[in-house]
Amino acid sequence: MALRIPCNCFIPFSNHQSSPSNAFYAAAFTNRRKFTTAVRAELRTQVDATAPTTYQSPSGEVPTHKVTVHDRQRGIVHEFVVPEDQYILHTAESQNITLPFACRHGCCTSCAVRIKNGQIRQPEALGISAELKEKGYALLCVGFPSTDVEVETQDEDEVYWLQFGRYFARGPVERDDYALELAMGDE
Repeated sequence: MALRIPCNCFIPFSNHQSSPSNAFYAAAFTNRRKFTTAVRAELRTQVDATAPTTYQSPSGEVPTHKVTVHDRQRGIVHEFVVPEDQYILHTAESQNITLPFACRHGCCTSCAVRIKNGQIRQPEALGISAELKEKGYALLCVGFPSTDVEVETQDEDEVYWLQFGRYFARGPVERDDYALELAMGDE
């Protein structure tokens, strides 16, 4: 049995095969590194600013809503159209709009936003509490627009603190470089 890596190489997956030379493994991982570097470079390339900013549902029957995202960290405002049956983050990405995210499963707070106007349906948003949802917070990765909506990105640590801060006795944990130095010295 072998493991296929996108670099057109095969790597043995079983201990029962005769052991190939170290040169084989070195070549496989070098090619994989080149492939990964090429993909990362491709992902970093700038997107054409003249790309279309509207999205049409394949069936054309699903209602669409205008979504406006104020990206506080970058100082940019994005406006795009999202069908009611599509995640906001996924549709933004399909239109070459970059928004903050991490897990894409509604389990963290990287894509958290505060709703300024409108409504977002988010039945799969496990990363924020019901209390924060009531206060107008949503996760773009698992959020569906119910109306035209205007949102503002939030700092992930800020949302995390709002959700879990009451469980910490003395407030936010501050970085202690001296303690870190001591811990690193013990290794």
